[in-house]
Amino acid sequence: MTKAPAPPQLLTLADLVEHLGGIPAARIRLRPHPGTAREEDVVRVYELEKRLCELVDGVLVEKAMGFVESYLANLLSRKVGNYLDQHDLGIVTGADGLHRLAPGLIRLPDAAFVSWDRLPGGLIPGDAIVDIVPDLAIEVVSRSNSRAEIKRKLREYFEAGVRVAWVLNPRKRVLEVYTAPEDPVRLHERDVLDGGEVLPGFRLPLEEVFKRVGGPRGRGPGPPRPIGDRLAHRAAARRAPLRGRKGP
Repeated sequence: MTKAPAPPQLLTLADLVEHLGGIPAARIRLRPHPGTAREEDVVRVYELEKRLCELVDGVLVEKAMGFVESYLANLLSRKVGNYLDQHDLGIVTGADGLHRLAPGLIRLPDAAFVSWDRLPGGLIPGDAIVDIVPDLAIEVVSRSNSRAEIKRKLREYFEAGVRVAWVLNPRKRVLEVYTAPEDPVRLHERDVLDGGEVLPGFRLPLEEVFKRVGGPRGRGPGPPRPIGDRLAHRAAARRAPLRGRKGP
């Protein structure tokens, strides 16, 4: 297995926490020593301790967990899986699917869709860690996920070749759809999520996602509009020339 690249020169634990996106220090494993962890350590920790870890710059980072997050990740996996039962486009994987996005960079999205085109020979490999970048990565934000951590993950996903990412925040009751690392489309409870070009014909009213989740109920402004319309409008706006822009 590949050795991870060492992180830049870090002098304190605070430096390491900041480098990893301001995550809680409790999620950073000190054995192996930060900067020396390898891919086989990810597998070993899971086999011996049943703990899911990601590998980032030679550091084992325990995956954020939570009861409601697990419920929502499984719900989205099931909805996508039901769609794939009718449209044989690929497979859906769960939170223990180890994806090698780059040498020494192992990420575990809470759920993911991988098209048959990305599976060599249309077969599911038997390796613990796979060199397969998902078409769709799904992240359910836990209380111990920082904004900077999610932002870094999104950058890594799209650099590796992910086509779409869904980031679901159960406390804000919002789902963000990314087709690039920045500038997402934000969907609220009254909106409808659709699969765009990755899962054509897939539609999911977000009321079905949030109706069993406790906590404050937020409502998005205005009537629902399909996500496909919003993405098309966003793409057109990006192509249009800037006129009369003032300021820096």
